[in-house]
Amino acid sequence: MELKDIAAVSGKPGLFKVIKPTRGGLVLESLDDKQQKLITGPQNRVSLLHEISVYTEQVDKTIPLSEIFAKIKTEFGDDPGVDAKSEPEELKSFLAHIVPDYDRDKVYVSDMKKMVSWYVIIFKNAPELLEVTKQPEVSTESKVDDKPDSENPKAPKKPTTAKKPTKKTPKKAN
Repeated sequence: MELKDIAAVSGKPGLFKVIKPTRGGLVLESLDDKQQKLITGPQNRVSLLHEISVYTEQVDKTIPLSEIFAKIKTEFGDDPGVDAKSEPEELKSFLAHIVPDYDRDKVYVSDMKKMVSWYVIIFKNAPELLEVTKQPEVSTESKVDDKPDSENPKAPKKPTTAKKPTKKTPKKAN
């Protein structure tokens, strides 16, 4: 399971695992012990957690929720020290500790409450989602050895010259 398989539904508490898509929505199952099923329709707003990110003070930069969850896990483990019922100032200082440059005008206290409650739910029911996996870096440079072309398959190919096709001019009729 990954964060792309976890959804939040507007107006419904908790998080849901995406079971399968339907014509007009999704079949979801709650992540809690009850494992209730829910079928969403066009009237429901469903947000997949891997698509959610937090605004920063830099205009063109946001931080994905997965990175925030990973920072919370490394800093606090199973108890972030705040919950959805904490005071707004506590939540703001908590998020400032995790993401120092978050945009204080765009990230609301209600968003912070959701993040904290989602973290607790995921930590309890799907802790494997909080593990940090580093992507292997892909080099954009091509490496060419000093071997001759026949021995080096990565060497750039020398262009070959092809004969240009000759144009045939039609004969004029008299």
